[in-house]
Amino acid sequence: MDREFQHYDRGSRSRPLYRGTRAVWYIAGILETILAFRFALKLLGANPAAGFTRFIYALSEPFVAPFLNVFGISRVERSIFEWPTLLAMFVYWLIALGIAKLLIMSRPVSDEEAERKLDREDQR
Repeated sequence: MDREFQHYDRGSRSRPLYRGTRAVWYIAGILETILAFRFALKLLGANPAAGFTRFIYALSEPFVAPFLNVFGISRVERSIFEWPTLLAMFVYWLIALGIAKLLIMSRPVSDEEAERKLDREDQR
């Protein structure tokens, strides 16, 4: 993403947009980490009564709930391969990507920069 802000000018409106995209990716990273913990704990058959496991399941439940009926859940003894968690991770990553791209698209661009980018696209 930093490549998009090569012509970063401290006095321009790019600074809040840069921070905004960083915030989007930071929040997405936290959410993805929580969902990854959930997926790993279920896959490894973690004790659902353990405090950490309960905490992760409770924290991640609202984010996985919309996807629970999309795919089935594969079980082998205590291990659970939770497809809905993987789908949630993918969807939230796409949402973060879309928001970050929207923020970048709203960045003011000088005429010279716009011409350079259009020339590069024409050369492809």
